[in-house]
Amino acid sequence: MRRVGLFQAKNGLSELVERASMGEEIIITRRGREAAMLVPAGRRVSRAPHEVVAHIRQVRNGSALPKGYTLRRLIEEGRRH
Repeated sequence: MRRVGLFQAKNGLSELVERASMGEEIIITRRGREAAMLVPAGRRVSRAPHEVVAHIRQVRNGSALPKGYTLRRLIEEGRRH
């Protein structure tokens, strides 16, 4: 599976879409962390449940609420929208 930085992906999007349409899966990273995956249309990426849980834990590590926010405030804002 190919990994491409966001800047490179923006500059070479046409090529990446062509490669994905031919069956290649491409991970797009932002600051070295996985941000998105480009896969052929009509094909879903399925992962085993333990892989999904491991990915969620990896994403959560080091994550913090923005300064001045509380979990309660985020929940209330979500309910308003």
